[in-house]
Amino acid sequence: MKTLGSMNVDVITLFVEDFQKVKTFYQEVFGIQAVYEDEVSAVFNFANMSVNLLNISESYELMKPGTIATHESGSRFLLTIRVDDVDAVSAELKKRGVALLNGPIDRPWGVRTASFIDPAGHAWEIAQQLA
Repeated sequence: MKTLGSMNVDVITLFVEDFQKVKTFYQEVFGIQAVYEDEVSAVFNFANMSVNLLNISESYELMKPGTIATHESGSRFLLTIRVDDVDAVSAELKKRGVALLNGPIDRPWGVRTASFIDPAGHAWEIAQQLA
């Protein structure tokens, strides 16, 4: 049997308070449409995985007896998309009304990055490998 660490992460589910606002953000900022949608969730396919936006009201059943962190708790992870030109993508994000959290900035590990937060508080990073 394969180990879990040798398999791809297929879907990440993000819990969101304002489902419609976050769904619209994903459509407009990432330029993609949901491949599945109902009243409480929307699934967006990226090139290598899917992101499922789930209304927080439905998350408690999935996580019980665990707890759900609030939006105000701050970011606990960062999703990264590799791009060819961080500066160009940053400019496009700004045109779409997205405020950058930081960057573009050259990191000591040889990557140029910029980060932003979606309306539900999830952190995203665009990253360009430097030569």
